[in-house]
Order: sequence, then C-alpha cells, then structure tokens
Amino acid sequence: MATEEQNQKTIALVLYPGLTLFDLAGPLQVFAGVSELAPRYRTVVVGEHTEPEDTDLHVKIIPTHTFEEVPHPSVLLVPGNRTSTFKAMGNEVLRRYVRSAAETAEVAGSICTGALILASVGMLEGRQATTHWVYYKILEEFGAKYVRKRWVEDGKFISSAGVTAGIDMALHLAARLTDEEIARRVQRSLGYDPHPPFGGMDYDHLGSISAVRAGLSLAAPVIAAKPKRLTKQNR
Repeated sequence: MATEEQNQKTIALVLYPGLTLFDLAGPLQVFAGVSELAPRYRTVVVGEHTEPEDTDLHVKIIPTHTFEEVPHPSVLLVPGNRTSTFKAMGNEVLRRYVRSAAETAEVAGSICTGALILASVGMLEGRQATTHWVYYKILEEFGAKYVRKRWVEDGKFISSAGVTAGIDMALHLAARLTDEEIARRVQRSLGYDPHPPFGGMDYDHLGSISAVRAGLSLAAPVIAAKPKRLTKQNR
C-alpha cells in the first residue's frame, strides 16, 4: 500500500448485487467531495470481487477494492434495496465482512434498508436506528428500536431512511468527520437544495403503499428468521 494511503482514513461503501444505485451513488458523491477537500480521507467502494455488479437499474458498478483489501475502514456504509437486501442478509461472505468491519470502524452506517444488513449481523440490537419506512418492522425483528427520522445516530452507528435521506446523512457525517464548512462546500458543489414538487412526505395518507407495508410487517418474522439463525450460529 502506498504511503499516502497508509496515512489516510478510509470511507468504504459496500457494493453487492442488486442494490439501489442511488443509495450508493448519493453518499458516494458526497464523500468523494470530502476526499477532495480533506485528503486525509479516501473514499472507496468495496465488494467481494472487483468485477461488475448489477444494480436495481441494471447499471453495473465495479468495486474499487475487495473486502480483503479494506478489512478495517474507518467508516463503513451499507446501502440498501428491497429483495436484494433480503438476499444479502443471507450472504455469508458479505455478512462476515460487514460484521468485522463494523466492529472495528470508528463509524458504521447504513442507507435505507442497508440498516437491515447491519441489524441482521447483530450490530443494531438495542440501538435506535431508522430505515425505509416500509421495512421498519423487519428492522425491529432484529432488536433495533425504529425511529422515523431522516437519519438517526446511536453511538458510533448512524442510519438513514430512504434513498435521498442518504445524502442528508452523508452531509451530516461529513461535517462530523471534518467540519461544517467542508460539508457546506460539498453541498454547494452538488447544488443540493431540495424542494420536492409535491412537498414533504404525508405519512398519514400513503395510499396503496400502506398495504405493501402491512404485508411486509406480517412477513417480517419469516424474512428475519434465516439471518437471525446465522447470527446465532456464528456467535
């Protein structure tokens, strides 16, 4: 490893098949900006292999490093998806990496349903956390305390809700790792000033999506059963 890399702290975003592209790309763009303004940090994307991985939009991404090459990042961030996250919770290679990296990281975090992966390896038990609002019951199945906020911090763990909340969380974390001025400069460089055309989320009137949430809530024990069994076996 080059001397420069040895003196840097690493922010690692985890890539796995089928994840939501924007869960990865939004925070990645923020931390790429942080790395430019604060060179003591380097931002990488880690995967099981340095080969193209598919995403939810069928845009393939190639990790910059393998799990083995970045065993102990300073910051670990796990993006999410829907069914792909469920598969990832049962992937032994991914589970081992997330657990070991999260244990030694200064900060371990998640975007959207990436919280389910962190929780599935026992990292969020008894902790406050958030995730996409549709999937909160599955998060609770792993012993986490769901909080409906854009992002939630509990000790060294930080989690964000749906995809755009990942950018908010990343900017907040950028200020925490460096300072507010650097985070503001990154926000300005991205032109990040959201004004949704239909306003904020109205959680009291979610229409047909409520039925999806209800169905997933009923299925939560079944979805969580295998990952919970794997965690018990590995303790």
